[in-house]
Order: sequence, then C-alpha cells, then structure tokens
Amino acid sequence: MARRVKAFDQDAPANYVAGLGRGAIGFTTRSDIGPARSDDPTDIAATGIPGMGRGRGVPLPQQPAPAMMIPPGGRGSGTAGVGGFGREVDASGDRGDYSEFDEFSGYSGAGLFNDTPYDKDDAEADDIYAQVDEHMDNRRKRRRELKQLEDMKKARRERPKISDQFADLKSSLKGVSDAEWEAIPDIGDHSLRYKASQKKSDIFTPVPDHILDTRASTTASNVVLGGDTPLQTGTSISGMTSSLTGLAEARGAVLSLKLDKMSDSISGQTVVDPKGYMTELNSLKITSDAEVGDIKKARLLLRSVTMTNPKHAPGWIAAARLEEVAGKVVQARKVIAEGCESCPTNEDVWLEAARLQTPENARTILATAVRHVPTSVKVWLQAAKLEPTDEATKLVLRRALEFIPNAVAIWKAVIELEDVDGARLMLGRAVECVPQSVDMWLALARLETYERAKQTLNKAGATIPTDHTIWIAAAKLEEANGKDAMVDKIIVHAMKRLRKYDVRIDRDTWLKEAEACEMADAPLTCAALVKHSLALGVDPEDQKRTWMDDADMSASRGAIVTAKAIYHHALQVFPTKKSIWLRAVALEKTQNGPRVMELLENAVQNCPQAEILWLMAAKEAWVGGSVEQARSILRQAFNANPNSEEIWLAAVKLEWENDEMERARALLAKARSQAPTARVWMKSVLLEREARTHGDGDAKAREEALLTEGRTRYPTFEKLHMMAGQFYEDLGDLDGARKHLRDGLASCPKSIALWKQLTRLEEKTKGEMKARSVLESGRLKNPKNPELWLEAIRLEARHHNDKGQENLMAKALQECPDAGILLAESIDIAPRTQQRRPPAAFKYIEVVRKRDERMALPGHACDECARYYAALGDEFDGDQFACSRHRAKWEPYATPEDFWRLSFPDSAS
Repeated sequence: MARRVKAFDQDAPANYVAGLGRGAIGFTTRSDIGPARSDDPTDIAATGIPGMGRGRGVPLPQQPAPAMMIPPGGRGSGTAGVGGFGREVDASGDRGDYSEFDEFSGYSGAGLFNDTPYDKDDAEADDIYAQVDEHMDNRRKRRRELKQLEDMKKARRERPKISDQFADLKSSLKGVSDAEWEAIPDIGDHSLRYKASQKKSDIFTPVPDHILDTRASTTASNVVLGGDTPLQTGTSISGMTSSLTGLAEARGAVLSLKLDKMSDSISGQTVVDPKGYMTELNSLKITSDAEVGDIKKARLLLRSVTMTNPKHAPGWIAAARLEEVAGKVVQARKVIAEGCESCPTNEDVWLEAARLQTPENARTILATAVRHVPTSVKVWLQAAKLEPTDEATKLVLRRALEFIPNAVAIWKAVIELEDVDGARLMLGRAVECVPQSVDMWLALARLETYERAKQTLNKAGATIPTDHTIWIAAAKLEEANGKDAMVDKIIVHAMKRLRKYDVRIDRDTWLKEAEACEMADAPLTCAALVKHSLALGVDPEDQKRTWMDDADMSASRGAIVTAKAIYHHALQVFPTKKSIWLRAVALEKTQNGPRVMELLENAVQNCPQAEILWLMAAKEAWVGGSVEQARSILRQAFNANPNSEEIWLAAVKLEWENDEMERARALLAKARSQAPTARVWMKSVLLEREARTHGDGDAKAREEALLTEGRTRYPTFEKLHMMAGQFYEDLGDLDGARKHLRDGLASCPKSIALWKQLTRLEEKTKGEMKARSVLESGRLKNPKNPELWLEAIRLEARHHNDKGQENLMAKALQECPDAGILLAESIDIAPRTQQRRPPAAFKYIEVVRKRDERMALPGHACDECARYYAALGDEFDGDQFACSRHRAKWEPYATPEDFWRLSFPDSAS
C-alpha cells in the first residue's frame, strides 16, 4: 500500500512565493523609497564630485591624477568650470540657466529675484494679491459648497457605504431574542489546513451489518436525558425522556408555525402592506456618521464614568440607555447587569435592568432585586405588575407589606385587587400601619355603615387634626344621611379646630372644596363652606366686588350651586344692595329655578325703592299666570313709590293687556293727577285711540281733549304733536293735521320724525314739490342729518326721478360721508353691475348667514338683515325682531294704531 505524502510536512519548492497564485503579492509605495528625485547635495555627497547631479554628465573611470589637478567632470559637463554648461556662477549661486526650476515647487535653492531687496511696495503688492485671491475665492464659495455637497450626495447615492446599505437590517436586529442569537451557527474554520484535516475522515470503509442494525435500533428507541439541569441547580429531571425523531418533528412544526405567521388567514395573501411599505421604510432610522461619532464619544465618556466610579448608578443607567439607543439591546443588558453587580442596593438600576428584559426574565431579575433592596416600593410594585394573574399579584404585594408595612402605594395597590369585604379588612389594617394616610381613612369610612363611618372619621380627626378633608367628609356623611342641621356645626367646628392647630387655608382652596362638594351632590356642605370661608382675607370695603367676581367665576365653571351660595351669603351681608339681588335673580332665571319669585319677594322687601325689582316681581307673577298676584305686587309698589312713572305705566299695561280698559283708564287718570309726565299723557291718548278703533263713540272726544291738554302741558314732547297730526289725518281734516304738525315743528325744530311726517302729509295732499320744500327746510334747520337726506332720496325714488335721486345721493354722501344708512341706500340704488361687494364689508351679516344666530347688529346692517330673513319665508315671522325694535324696517316714523299690540322680544335675546 502506497504511503500518502504529507504535503504540509515538506519544504516549499524553489522560487515559491506565498500568495502569488491568488495575486496576494507585496508592493512598494513611494513612502517606502522616498522622493523620486534627489537634490544636488545628495549627488555631491554620493559621487564626491561637484556638478555630478542630474544632467551633469557621467563620471569617468577613476585614475590617479597628478597633484593640483582637478578631475574632469565627465561626459556633458562642459568646459566652463566644474558642473557648468558654459556659464559662470554669480555671487548668489545662480547660473542663470533656469536649471534650478522645478515643475512642482518652482525654483529651489537661490531662485529668481532672490538677490532683490523686499521693500514696502513688495509687501503692499503681496497684500493686494492676497486680497484679490481671497475675493475671487469668496465669489463662488456658496456655489462651490453647494456643488461639493451635491457631488457628495450623488456619490453616496451611486456608491453608498456598506454600513448605510445594511442600516435597516442592522436596526431590525434589536428585536432578535437571546435564543435566536444563540441559534446562529458559528462561522467555522475554512482554512486549507482545516479542510485537509477533514479530508482524513472522508475515507469510506464498509461498515459491518451488526453495527447498522444496532444504530437503527438505537434511533428508534427513547433516550433518557441526564439527571442534572444545564444550570446545575440541583433539580433532577427523573424519568424525563425524549425521542430524537420527535425533536426533529417538533423542530419542523415550529418552522411551519413561523412560516404561517408570515401569511394571512386567506390563502395567497401576505401581511405586507404595499401602500404603507414605503412609509415604513421612511420611518426607519439611518444613523449618520455624525451620530455614530457622537455615540462613540458618549460610550467612551460613560465607560470612564463607570470605571472611575462604579458605585454611581446613574452612570450605569445612562450607559445602558446609550446602547439601547444605538440598537444594541444585548450590550445594554450586559452593561446594566454589570451595574446591578456594582450597585446592588440601588433600585433604579434593578428597574432599568428589568425594563430591558423580556417579562419572564424581568420577573427573575426583580426577584433578585427584592433580596438586595427589600424596602424599595418601586421594585415591589414593578414585580407585582409583571405577574400574569391577580392572585399572583396579591401574593407579591402582601409579601411586600411584610417588609414595608408603611408603604401607602402598596396598600392602595393591594386594596384595589380586593372585593368589598376584603378591602374593608385591608383598610382596617392599613389605617393601623399608616395612620397618617388620609386617603385610607376616607376610603374605610366610605365602606363602613353610618355609625361605624362616624367612628372612623372621629378617629381620623383625632389622629390627623390638621387635615380639612376629614371634616368635609364628615359633613357630607351627615348630609347624605339626612342630618342637615349637623352640616353647618361640623364646618364651624372644623374651622375652630384648624385655627387651634394654626392651619392656614386660603379662601380659594375652600371655594374649590365647595365646588367639589357640589360635584359630589352635597349642596348643603357646599353652602356651609362658602358661608364660613367667603370673608377670609377680604377687606370689608372690597367684599362686594370680590364676592361678585367669585360668583361669576364659579358660574363660568358650571358651579351654579356655589355661585348661588355666594349670592345668598352676600345678600345676608348686603341686603339693601339692588345689584346683588339683580344678579341673584338673573342667575336663578338662567337655570329656570323655582326660587325666582321667592328671591324677588325678598328683594322688594329689602329694597322697596328699587322700581325695577317691583316690576320684575309683577312681571314674573303675570307670566306665571297669576294676574291677581301681579296686581297685589303693584299695589304694594304704589305704596312704596307713589310717584313712580314706571310703576304706574306697568299697572296700566297689566290691565290693558288683560282687556280691562276701564281699570286702565282709571289708573291713567289717577296717574295724571299724582304722577303727571309726558309718557303718562301719551299712554292715555293711546288708550283712547284703541278704544276709538274698537267702536267707542266717546273715545274721540276724550282723545282730542287729552291731545290738546297734553300739547299745552308738554310742548317739547314731539310724540304728542305727531299723534295730534295722525288724529286729524284719520278724521280727514288734513289742514288741521298740517297745522298741528307745523305747530309741533315750531316747538321741536330738531325732531326728525315730525319733519318726515309733515313731508309724507304734503306729498299725499300737494305732491312731491311741496314735500321737497319741506325737506329742504328741514335740512337747513338740521344740517348733516342723514335721515332727512335719506327721506329726500326715497321721495325721488317713489316718483321715479332717477336723475334727481342720484344727484341727491351724491350731495348727501358729500355732506355725510360716514353715514351707514346712506351708504347702504347707495348700494341698493346702484346698477346691478356696480354692486360689487367689498371684501371686508358686512362681516357681521356673514356671521348671521353662516351661523344663523341672533346677535346685536350695527344700525346700517338691519337693511341687509331684513333681506336675509325675508328670504327665509315662514321663518321670518319668528326671527324678524332679532334686531333692535327701533329701526326703520320695523317701526315706521309714525306709529300705526295696531302697532302697540305687537309683541317685541328683547333685542339681546
């Protein structure tokens, strides 16, 4: 049998160069051999002959030379001296033949102009050239930088680094578990020596049959595993068997499950979202070179921190989080594990280690942590949170209470897991272990019966006498059980007790507690808190203003009961303040409360001279359907205010609206004698006018007599003159109407309504010429009055005088350029093509159009508002009075006879 030759035991063949076959040969760089050209001194030193450098000829064979004989320079050296080309060398060493010039470094040695002196002109020239170079360099600096940046980006796109190409894959490695890392095979040994050694085992030899049979039987049988666990914890696994074929099948099943997770339940579909795939790619973090550099610097810094001070826990935590940010979770776990060994008594290190681990491993880490820091509340709570079941969580928390029985957080956590009975027992034990915890006492009181809750709160008050919430809870307990009288007593006792222990609580805190009681459906406790805390820290002269602000703020936050309590206490302190009564009534009416009438009755008793309170009380009774009660209130108002015009007129209106004309006439007659005013005479005339329209024959004479006497008593009251003109116009006596209107203008020349009424009368009787004359007279006596100009313009419009209308509009706008009614009319009369809408005009109207909300509008906008509501059709009937009632669209210059029967809502409603 031939002996195999061991190739590796023999010497290498001749001329063998390692790596030559695969191209791995050495090479020489310029730095290994130095510069390619050498200076003349080197040549001189090497040859010993001056001028034997580059281009100096070739040295001749050395022969013994006679004494005083200079050796020849060789071929090409010339005859004009040693090393020259026919020229002499000057004093500066320059031969003048440019032989010292180098393409890279210029002239070496002496160089040109070396013997020229360097003066100030040369320095100035150098500075100028330097400035020119700098300017030329800065001209395109920005463009050059952008070009370089673009080239850099282009190069990165065309030839990206390997680290950038696999950044997304590297970032996904942070989700690889420890088991998957351990399952990755080693790279192995692929050297030639290893392959040669492996070839030795590739010798195939026939195996005997009995060995094959034994192998087959062994594979089919079960294999008993070892008795010790891999961790050598001493736990034996007796009788535990495993089939090798079963393990292979299990491995295949696991692989199949992993493949199934990559597909949906529907066959043929994948879980990859094609639309969101690019978005997910954009969200991947690609770490730049700068960030990598920062991470490396931070890693070095934190390594220095942990090495110099290994007991400093924040350093270990920061180092672990740095590795986590860098995507190296395994390294972060190793770092924090070292931190746990170095700082075993620091709870933050253990919590960070648990956070970086899986829940199973985190439970193991926290189990180790509680042995080192058994008094750490955070560690126990985190360990309980990781337990899979409530029972296991309760076991952990109860174990924690054995080490730290005064931990309130652990008590709260374990009580939350108990039922009512268990919670009551745990709370009973908790108040013994942590008697200073107010929450524990209050929670226990809520779970107890009324009597036991009282005992619990009494114990709590004795244990913690400086806490006000215990007293508030006691007051709410009494209120909830119907002991209303005890609520105020408890709050008073609480205030005294807190002052005894020098506990200072400001009024804002008490008011917040009152609002909290309101939210907890304890209005009596809320009112008691407000009553006994509202005056704290407030000067007597500032009480009214401060309390009104407090009530407004509470109402704005929705605490209506608190606001009512503030008003109630304020009225007890200031019972004669009309403004407080009005605010309280307004708040009660906004909530449709049943105490409005009660408040008003108390208000008129405390403020009998406040007419508005009497009127509000009478109206509230009338609206509520009790006319007799309203009459009774007004009779009381007469006694308190016998000369009040408003009360007399309110009584007249009450009878008038209820069709009690005789009662109203008698009241007006009494008012004319006891409280004679122009409005009383006007209402008297209106009453007789309505009676006349309803067929009362004697009403005409009474109306005329009232008009005559009223105009005599009040000649400057324009409405009586207008009503006189209407009276005679209705009777057909146009001359009498004209006379009374002119008499009225003589007494009231500034009355625009009188001028308008006379204009309409003249237009009706004598035509537009006379009406123009009246309006011109009115404009002379009332210059710059837009209403008279508008009446003149509309007069021309009614008679289709477009030219005159345009002329008057131009003059009116010159005299009254800021009059809104004129500007609105100019838009209306302009041609359709010229009615361009300015971008900022009628912004209030746009709000109405878009939101359909009623709001206070400027006067000139009512015309536009009317057009809008007119387009609504039937809805116009309910919304037409959203504007103020005193507008030209709704109220004419002269009131018609049936106008007073219309019901006008408030403009602010």
